Amino acid sequence: MRALEKNRTWELVDLPQGKQPVGCKWVFTIKRTPEGDVERYKARLVAKGYTQTYGIDYDETFAPVAKMNSVRTLISCAVNLDWEIYQMNVKNAFLHGDLHEEVYMHIPPRFETGQTNGKVLRLCRSLYGLKQSPRTWFDRFRQSMLKRGYIQSNVDHTLFYKHATSKVAIL
Repeated sequence: MRALEKNRTWELVDLPQGKQPVGCKWVFTIKRTPEGDVERYKARLVAKGYTQTYGIDYDETFAPVAKMNSVRTLISCAVNLDWEIYQMNVKNAFLHGDLHEEVYMHIPPRFETGQTNGKVLRLCRSLYGLKQSPRTWFDRFRQSMLKRGYIQSNVDHTLFYKHATSKVAIL
């Protein structure tokens, strides 16, 4: 909850007339080491996006996936041309996407207080479970790569590249 609040994921508001809030739930998982020992406990707040209404809560969905031919070609080039390959992960990626639609959500279970009584959360950032979350995350990633001088491929929109003298970087 502290991370969600620090990220300014929402603001506490009164529900506007005619709006319907989406629900949410906590998903708990146990991260284990390869030996099977408990590494850490994880909790993720997930919006019940299946209750969203097209045209009201979201206008468009989009979940970009790299084309398999692009992946195979890059791996083949890396092997044959002795390129270095790095793997990266963006923690809580969907929470970085900015919401442009008006989406309201109920207070998360067990976090209702006297102060939140009769209030809802107006989401400012996307949450896991929302229909538009993959699109908002990819849009944020895309804008960041373009700002850094990368060019987006016309053939595979998930592929970005950048030339610098005799070097090339491909994402």
